[in-house]
Amino acid sequence: MTAVGTTTPPEAAAPLRTRTVVWRGLTRSPSGFVGGVIVLLVMGFAFLGPLLIDTTNPSNSDLIWTGPSSEHILGTDGQGKDSFLTLVAGGAEPLWVGILAASIAVVVATVLGSIAGFVRGKLDTFFLQLTDITMTIPSIVLMLVLTAMFRSITPTAIAVIIGLTTWAPLMRSVRAQVLSLRQREFVEAARLQNIPVRTVIFAEVLPNMAGYIFVNFILAINNAIYALVGMYLLGLLPSTADNWGLMIQESWKSGAFKLPEAIPYIAAPLALIILFQIGLITMGRSLEQALNPRLRER
Repeated sequence: MTAVGTTTPPEAAAPLRTRTVVWRGLTRSPSGFVGGVIVLLVMGFAFLGPLLIDTTNPSNSDLIWTGPSSEHILGTDGQGKDSFLTLVAGGAEPLWVGILAASIAVVVATVLGSIAGFVRGKLDTFFLQLTDITMTIPSIVLMLVLTAMFRSITPTAIAVIIGLTTWAPLMRSVRAQVLSLRQREFVEAARLQNIPVRTVIFAEVLPNMAGYIFVNFILAINNAIYALVGMYLLGLLPSTADNWGLMIQESWKSGAFKLPEAIPYIAAPLALIILFQIGLITMGRSLEQALNPRLRER
């Protein structure tokens, strides 16, 4: 029973759930909604396609570099394989590597940057020196050396290498954000209540950086996919399975880009990669506004 003279807070005044905030952020912007749809469609094509379509793709020497037809909608490649089936089978690896590599880079950068910016002192100095050392080593060169050393490297290992060589710049940005937030009143109040540092960082500081971290996660996925495709294009990764990057590399190595019949084979993976990245960027802008309280009401 409610006491006389008091009122029950309306349901609308309750804090919005994260999924509600995300959904409203996507639907309030047409470009963000379209970007989200594009991302889901490309991921569905890459991850669900091989489960729904038989990707058994034998070679046929009589069908080398043929154009699109009713039987082969994207034509065939240099081995006489169906280009569409190769496209379906080759999408999961670059997207998986991009997402995993970005997750590793963002987690490492966020944890180290938060600790360095909030705790300061010797830890801050140590992490900054570690970041300086990492940034002085060209990441692309380090990735090339490591992948050249392990010719039978797995996609997961590639993702780990990319993630552990690309976290340093983001760590400095996160540290700078934390240095600013640690001076805010709500953080000072939490510290005066003797709340553990770990709780203050993860419950007070990081939620206010959710939009910033998410946008950098999106950019990290794009950079990781570019790095993976670039290494395939240079022939530095093993060609043991179908892969969008490998499709581009094979067409370049064989000179097939000069053949009109090979254009669908080259253009299809490029188009999906570009669409996926455009979708991520437009979706990321909308979610940044949804997750950032200062931008949410604009």
